[in-house]
Amino acid sequence: MDPYAALRIKEFNIFLGARFAMVFAWAMQFIVIEWQVYSLTKDPLSLGIIGLMEVIPAVSMALFAGHIVDQKEKRNLLVKCLLGFSVISLGLFILSWPDLSTKVTSRTILWSIYVLVFLGGIVRAFLGPTIFSLMALIVPKKLYPNAATWSSTTWQLASVLGPATAGFSIALIGVHWSMCLIFLCTIIALLAISQISRKPILNPKIGEPVFQSLKEGIQFVFKTKAILGALTLDMIAVLFGGAIALLPIYAQDILNVGAEGFGILRAAPAVGAALTMVGSTRFPLYKNAGKKLLLAIFLFGVCIIVFGLSTSFWLSVGALFMSGAVDGISMIIRQTILQLKTPDNMRGRVASVNSMFVGSSNELGAFESGATAKLMGTVTAVVFGGCMTILTVGITTLALPSFRRLDLRKDVDEHAVTE
Repeated sequence: MDPYAALRIKEFNIFLGARFAMVFAWAMQFIVIEWQVYSLTKDPLSLGIIGLMEVIPAVSMALFAGHIVDQKEKRNLLVKCLLGFSVISLGLFILSWPDLSTKVTSRTILWSIYVLVFLGGIVRAFLGPTIFSLMALIVPKKLYPNAATWSSTTWQLASVLGPATAGFSIALIGVHWSMCLIFLCTIIALLAISQISRKPILNPKIGEPVFQSLKEGIQFVFKTKAILGALTLDMIAVLFGGAIALLPIYAQDILNVGAEGFGILRAAPAVGAALTMVGSTRFPLYKNAGKKLLLAIFLFGVCIIVFGLSTSFWLSVGALFMSGAVDGISMIIRQTILQLKTPDNMRGRVASVNSMFVGSSNELGAFESGATAKLMGTVTAVVFGGCMTILTVGITTLALPSFRRLDLRKDVDEHAVTE
């Protein structure tokens, strides 16, 4: 297959540009918030609370959001999501104004940040399913694996530059003007999405009762073992492998590398993942997908343990780089499974379940890491998370032998024939 096939579609390129801008802004914003909150509190638990404030609305609204996405036109819905994101970024820009700290207490600023992060969680509940559904309407089905790879690669590239830019911009221009840059990126994403035409609504059950719709979506996920296995495995692995949330502690208190080192550490996993994804455009991963996914998450756990025990900056960077490389494999396989196994009329609901399983586990993992760091120490918490990730792979391998044998070549060939 042509590795650049999806890139030959004009609207898909616009979609990738918009996705890059929004992920760059979101990733950068999260890092700047982490830095500001830890600078205000010097408390590891405060980093966990950031994740908790986002995951509560993201999980509680996810299924409802999936129903709405399946019922509404996707382009306009994404525009509304980006408008909400830009308002939140503007609020954080105002809260980071240096003069504000002389007029209100640090506690007020802290809790105002938490409130805006909470509102961001509501936006994110709609954002993920909308992006997933819109992409499927832009590219033909036979290009889903290729498009999923490029979309994931774009996500990772933005995740590389977002945290790295955040680390350096904090050092060069400060938190306040870093938030201004984030706000500008949300506007760029909004303008890009407005260039994509409206898409048809493919759901034949428009107006279907909410609870019936949600029940149908959940039942589909639990009946489709390939989707259920991939989501469950990744959710538990990410939940216990959330060492990234503790990077401000490593940068400031363990490795003593400051804001610049923090940016490098935070970008390292995304650099590894991006390189993996670029390589996968020429070497598809759908052959023996189950075994590759299990191996990738096992190696991810090993990398987290190495990072947790390291006291060398460059060894830590290397461990995080490799964790990103194997996590990139996991992400591509998971996205390919979702795109190939999900019918058009259920993409919003399935993507919402995915956000509950996997996307939200990043924030729950952040809270778990912050809480365990508070209870047992930072290094012990990170090593514990890596060990639990490896244990999860072992249990999944033994409990789901059919998932271990999963191969997606037949699904790819069937979609190519139908086109």
